[in-house]
Amino acid sequence: MSSAKKIVVYFAHLAIEQSVINRTLRDAVGDLDQIDFRDLHELYPDFFIDARAEQAVMREAELIVFQHPIYWYAAPAIFKHFLDTVLLRGFAYGPGGDALQGKDFLLVASTGAPAEEYSPEGIHHNTFEDLIRPIEQTVRFCGMHWLPHLVLHGGHGLPQDVVDAHAARYRQFLEDYRPASQR
Repeated sequence: MSSAKKIVVYFAHLAIEQSVINRTLRDAVGDLDQIDFRDLHELYPDFFIDARAEQAVMREAELIVFQHPIYWYAAPAIFKHFLDTVLLRGFAYGPGGDALQGKDFLLVASTGAPAEEYSPEGIHHNTFEDLIRPIEQTVRFCGMHWLPHLVLHGGHGLPQDVVDAHAARYRQFLEDYRPASQR
């Protein structure tokens, strides 16, 4: 790829100034040269997403990352709006909609509850994988490769060294990333 960034990270958090996990994750990867880090709330505070601009960014990327906390079993609302606005027929699916075919996708998420609460016996009655199935299906429907997600559970009570170690794994993954054609 030419001078274009090969990784785009789409980020959203409703209260980043109060965040520990997502702020740490953002800060861990924001300075990497190969990344186009796009804070959706900063870019589109009015929710008027520039679909053509975002489609151009996604066309150039080899890896598309969504980074966000899980709120009430879903991504922040701006991500749903982003999907509805940007992943259009003729771009992401349907006749002529092959712009995302073969690209890699990584979900980087955080939850407030500990991992054991995401089970049929836990308070959420579902696995984390069950809860993110709509995101996974969207990715697959658009012809992208769903990579194993990076999730940090228990965010409301984790020591900073655990958060920092997770952030280091995230950064290392992005630094080491190679597109499928080079693996």
